[in-house]
Amino acid sequence: MASRSLLRASSAVRQVRRYRQPVSIRFSSSPSKDVQNNTQTPPVRQQSWLTQKVKSNPVLYNIFLGLARTLGYGSPQQLANRRALHLYNHLCAKRADEEAEFWKNGMSTLPFSCALPPTFQSWFTITNFHVWLLTVRLRSLPAPHGTQHIQGLIDHFFQDVEERVRYVLQPGILPPRLPSPLSPNSPENSAPLSQVRSDNASYTSPYLSIQFYTPPSSIPPPDTFPSPAAYAKAQKRGRAPERIIVRQMKILKEQWAGLGMSMDLGLVRGDAELAAAVWRNLLGARGAAGVGLQNENAVKSDEIRSAFRRSVNLVGGAIDRVDKLDIDAEESKDDKSGVHDFPPQESDRYISYPELMSTLVTYIRRETQRLEKVADSSIFGPRTVGRENEGIKTLRWGPIRQ
Repeated sequence: MASRSLLRASSAVRQVRRYRQPVSIRFSSSPSKDVQNNTQTPPVRQQSWLTQKVKSNPVLYNIFLGLARTLGYGSPQQLANRRALHLYNHLCAKRADEEAEFWKNGMSTLPFSCALPPTFQSWFTITNFHVWLLTVRLRSLPAPHGTQHIQGLIDHFFQDVEERVRYVLQPGILPPRLPSPLSPNSPENSAPLSQVRSDNASYTSPYLSIQFYTPPSSIPPPDTFPSPAAYAKAQKRGRAPERIIVRQMKILKEQWAGLGMSMDLGLVRGDAELAAAVWRNLLGARGAAGVGLQNENAVKSDEIRSAFRRSVNLVGGAIDRVDKLDIDAEESKDDKSGVHDFPPQESDRYISYPELMSTLVTYIRRETQRLEKVADSSIFGPRTVGRENEGIKTLRWGPIRQ
């Protein structure tokens, strides 16, 4: 079932159209003016006269429901997709915010943290990890419910990622993302993906806003341009070509598949293999070439420059010809991702790595065993349109550190 799910997800990502671009184009955490000044609230949707007419007439209402069921409304696949939306929003997408102190660099008051920068790539890695963790439980659902829920979860994951990628690389294509009514957070605690379009169009995204990273403004604010036409022209010039979006999404799909397969292998082979997968996927494989120690006799700036190292993915991604790649030069090149080996003056941070990996392995084992004891009916939910969010709280992850 796992291989079948991977094939279906790969096909789904290709059908999800549009996105992909090199990982080197990163989503920084520097706040922009249009995000800071955004005070929009979700618009109140007014019911049309036709909606009011159908709801007020029982005969028309029953006819409408019968037609909707014929078109697939309320089908098992649709119910699974609607349930998967709530599973993704409340168990995966906001998990980085809930444990930000553990994941982020410089936030933890404890002696160990993952030291991940507050960027889109870090959010994607953490969310991808929890999508896999939830997928482990969904695989055990009876057919065809397991396949349907997994497919719905992955579809929502990549659709959310697509919106976030396009926001930065193709400004103005999508309307502004306003705080979702599905979010338990109030609008003032959310960080919507704010954009301005000439037609003032907006929509309420089904996916939650997050605070783990702040989407940067890809172009200056509208009030810095002499006219709306000049701003629209700058938007058009600042949009990345479609092939860049497609390439980025291909890279993210490979990261999703790679993390899932390595974690699956570790789950079966044992804690040592699982800890290695955690180290490679969640901790940036820091220290793979050895731990550099500080040399008191060396010039500090030269020492830091020569000691810089990051892990390079040789399979897929932006590297086309591995045989012509100078691996040493590539590893010493700063890609601005913020994930690289600790410099010699911070080499003592590696001391906590065994405990850090043990914490994450224990978290994985504990949560998979907890979800194993949850009844399938609790995973499904009521399977009634309009009640898909019921029972989500009982599935919430426990704290990483206990």
